[in-house]
Amino acid sequence: MRILLTGGSGLVGSNILEISGNHSHEILAPRRTDLDLTQYSSVLKYISDCKPDIVVHAAGRVGGIQANIASPVDFLVQNIDIGKNIILASHSLGINRFLNIGSSCMYPKGRQDPLTEDMILAGELEPTNEGYALAKIMCQRLCQYISRDPNYQYKTIIPCNIYGRYDSFLPPKSHLIPAIIYKIHKAVQSGVQNIEIWGDGLAKREFMYATDLANCIFECIDRYDSLPPLMNIGLSEDFTINHYYEVAAEIIGFDGFFVHNTDMPVGMRRKKVSTNKQIAWGWRPMFSLNDGIKLTYEYFLSTING
Repeated sequence: MRILLTGGSGLVGSNILEISGNHSHEILAPRRTDLDLTQYSSVLKYISDCKPDIVVHAAGRVGGIQANIASPVDFLVQNIDIGKNIILASHSLGINRFLNIGSSCMYPKGRQDPLTEDMILAGELEPTNEGYALAKIMCQRLCQYISRDPNYQYKTIIPCNIYGRYDSFLPPKSHLIPAIIYKIHKAVQSGVQNIEIWGDGLAKREFMYATDLANCIFECIDRYDSLPPLMNIGLSEDFTINHYYEVAAEIIGFDGFFVHNTDMPVGMRRKKVSTNKQIAWGWRPMFSLNDGIKLTYEYFLSTING
């Protein structure tokens, strides 16, 4: 099977490519210099030339809370342009299978119960990443509308938060776990005894090691007909931000103190996706939190020492 993968240099795409040797598929993963996803004509020509059997859409402008707050226009407009171009070009050229990778940011804020797939557009979005979330919702709905034609199966998976190898560790682009690894490592190296945590640290988040998501995506491709049109991908458990700091501190060797800054934004108090559909479909992740953070820290060390 020939797969066109967008975002091959990003976190998800890089992990897909890293394990692609375990699978028999041919993967085309053009770099930004080879394919500008913001230009519809370029996207149309590339797909016409390569004729993929399926498109896996993992590209997008991503970043943590700081980046989203600083550039909401870019996060909205660029992700809308990228999403609509790849989806509409694929549809116009008769590509009948399209796997869209969404984000748990698509769900309403303030929900303490696990987020089920039918909650999209059921409430107000978290303001700190609203632009990104709106773009992702647009892509999911566009896939849903196209799939009303039985000749097309445009499906969306919504992973929980992802971290791992090939992550971005430098602020302000980093997400929570790579940011924690960076902060604690720097503190250990410089002998700092106090590390600041935004908020009270009691907000809960669900993070999956990126290799698990990559494995799941290949499973989705191989069992595409049985894949639900919209499905969450998660761990079935979440942890407090304080816990992520504690686990990383133990792995990295930090024995100082954490100081909470309650004046800073923390986003949603809880964001855990329901995995009922995923479990019924028959897939579960393999990596524990401790193993995932340890492997991610080893990768981080290789990037600064290599």
